[in-house]
Amino acid sequence: MRSPCEDDAEEMLRFIIKASGETEFLMKYPEEYSDFTLEQEKAFLREGYCNQNGLMIVCTVNGKIAGSCQISFCTGLKDRHRASVAIALLQEYWNLGIGTRMFEALIQTARDRNEVRQIELDFIEGNSRARSLYEKMGFRITGVKPDAIRMKDGTFLNEYMMMKRL
Repeated sequence: MRSPCEDDAEEMLRFIIKASGETEFLMKYPEEYSDFTLEQEKAFLREGYCNQNGLMIVCTVNGKIAGSCQISFCTGLKDRHRASVAIALLQEYWNLGIGTRMFEALIQTARDRNEVRQIELDFIEGNSRARSLYEKMGFRITGVKPDAIRMKDGTFLNEYMMMKRL
């Protein structure tokens, strides 16, 4: 596991497009990345997670990006005790413990910041595999956003909010 760099931009784009096509439970469909350029991805990697308010980690297997995760820290006086996390993993690497390892790294990163007291995430209704991982890592459901997600076929799904206290 490591932080991605600008040189990873092309592979990161391929990764997220492939990952979003393998599951209905990421927030975008693959085609939503069609206008995203290599230069934009480089800028995102250069600026987005190279600061003190966020961290992105990629997991590579045999030199290939298998998964990515990120943590974003809130910065306001009223919310700087909070952080949010997200994760994506290619299907061929599911159920190998990679997601657990990535979450352990994110949780430790949050613990290393004394002001952070809770980590939050959202997941889409029906994603029982992810929910099991989150619950294993100590997250609990704190709320629901009814009909927050609209699938291509018109079906509405709830989005669940989860939180872990540190």
